[in-house]
Amino acid sequence: MPGNFKDPMRKLILYIAASIDNYIARPDGDVEWLNAAELRLPGEDYGYADFYQAVDTTLMGNRTYKVIQGFDVPFPYPDKTNYVFTRSDIRAGNSDVTFVAGDVAAFVRTLKEKPGRDIWLIGGGQINTLLLEQGLIDRIILTLIPVLLGEGIPLFHGKHAETSFNAVSGRMYDNGVVKWIIDPVN
Repeated sequence: MPGNFKDPMRKLILYIAASIDNYIARPDGDVEWLNAAELRLPGEDYGYADFYQAVDTTLMGNRTYKVIQGFDVPFPYPDKTNYVFTRSDIRAGNSDVTFVAGDVAAFVRTLKEKPGRDIWLIGGGQINTLLLEQGLIDRIILTLIPVLLGEGIPLFHGKHAETSFNAVSGRMYDNGVVKWIIDPVN
């Protein structure tokens, strides 16, 4: 290709489900409510398979990682490069993940500049807020589940700056699940 073509920077995409009262998990991190029978539609994965193929890296907080480890199944993303952010000492013991301590935003900025496919921000609420505040989330794919949890871990933790979004698309499924694709306005 002629000219000085530069590949666009990788996108950081928060792909996540939340209750209609804005919780991504129960207070103890439990997400079993996402497996309710009424959420299953034959042949429907809510776009997960296509999304999963479009990313080559995952990012998550240590608490989210611990929840995933508690699923009593093999690590679900072995074919991806996986980073777990932690405030404690760097841990060893899982060849599927790399633990990262230090400046999360600086790490993500550097990661976005490296060649590769898009990056999946799995969560949780604290890391979601930090990366949104730093202007590092490029897209949010939010699946709203028609359930009220009443309390839990919020999609975005604590106080955060008012942020506007552009709706790219939305879809409502027969079971009341709504999927939004939205981009922060920077």
